[in-house]
Amino acid sequence: MLNISNNSVKDRIDPYSFDSYRQTIPHDESRKRVRILWYCLLVAFVLLFLPWTQNFRSRGMVTALKPEHRPQTVHSIIPGRIEKWYVQEGDFVNKGDTILFISEIKDEYMDPELLLRTQRQVEAKAMAVLSYEEKVKAQANQINALADNNILRKEQAENRLVQAKLGVESDSIVLEAEKLNLSVAMVQLERMEMLYNQGLKSLTEFEQRKIKYQEALAKKISAENKLLSSKNAQITAQIELNAIDNDFRDKLAKANADRYTALSDQYDAEATVTKLENQLSNYTVRSGMYYVLAPQSGYITKAIQVGLGETIKEGAEIVSIMPEDYSLAVELYVAPIDLPLVKLGNKIRFIFDGWPAIVFSGWPQLSNGTFGGQVYAIDNFTSANNMYRILVVPDPDEEAWPEALRLGSGADGIALLNDVPIWYEIWRQMNGFPADFYTLKEVKEISAKK
Repeated sequence: MLNISNNSVKDRIDPYSFDSYRQTIPHDESRKRVRILWYCLLVAFVLLFLPWTQNFRSRGMVTALKPEHRPQTVHSIIPGRIEKWYVQEGDFVNKGDTILFISEIKDEYMDPELLLRTQRQVEAKAMAVLSYEEKVKAQANQINALADNNILRKEQAENRLVQAKLGVESDSIVLEAEKLNLSVAMVQLERMEMLYNQGLKSLTEFEQRKIKYQEALAKKISAENKLLSSKNAQITAQIELNAIDNDFRDKLAKANADRYTALSDQYDAEATVTKLENQLSNYTVRSGMYYVLAPQSGYITKAIQVGLGETIKEGAEIVSIMPEDYSLAVELYVAPIDLPLVKLGNKIRFIFDGWPAIVFSGWPQLSNGTFGGQVYAIDNFTSANNMYRILVVPDPDEEAWPEALRLGSGADGIALLNDVPIWYEIWRQMNGFPADFYTLKEVKEISAKK
């Protein structure tokens, strides 16, 4: 059997003659490198416990805080043709200054005497309204006169009816008296006839008594005829009394119909007057729209409609104006996953385009060239880019934003969150966890409550 333990080249070959072998032998330089490595590891270990400010970044742009301070376009309220420009791009205009003058292009408004003619129509219709008002008053007076006349006619007819009733009663009494006289004359005639037959009275006396009887009979018949005439007069008076009410109701209905017709014409005329007055007001306001005025003080930035004689449509954009005074803010868009971390008053650091900056996002105290801000408003619904918009205003406790900063400039926002150890932030980033939602103070309060 072969003895492997004696199979060694140590006695036959000098290992120190090889460079690779000599480099494996420890010496002072290697020990120095090991110590440096240990020191570096120690420093790295200590750095893991240094505070790190959690943050997330978002791009945005500088805008105005209030909507009325943002750049706006001036629109033409009416269609027209450009006749004259009073400003040019870059000019400063005060509120109410004339920007341009346009002329009318619709044929229904081209009459130079349009306002005067419409005013005359209003006045004519107003006079018609007054005429109808007077007609209504006349109809009312006529109705009152009819009512008063009806009262008088009824009193007169009632008096005639009473007179007729009294005449009937009087004629009835007279008839009864004549009947009594007739009966007495008949008795006397019969007695006279008996006495004549007995020869006690003469024929002349008998004939005289017969004549008296005939006279009594004639008076009775006359009284009956008069009584019938009185009753007929009573019936006529009653019919006339009833006819007065019917005639009054007929005349009253006709007068009311005329009055209501006049009222209808009056209301129609008033409606026409109101419509004409509204039309006159519209014409007056429209005539003032030929001059396009500046809605607020600012600078003319761009003329959208150009040239003379060019026609513009209703609501067309004419020029854009940049307001003179405005409050700066930054419009940032935050992803939905980061929105719960943002609260009103949160601190934001900005790097504005054109302003150089040295940024240490985890140590904002060491950053240079950044500007402070705080969250002013948070949208409750996502924008078109499926992100939430927040408005950030300058932080009053920080350095003021640059005076040369203009609306529309880009801004890189760094939202500052909690202070955590570096090892925790590395661990969070490696695992893809979101930043801490609660602040350290809130965590302590929650623990105390538990």
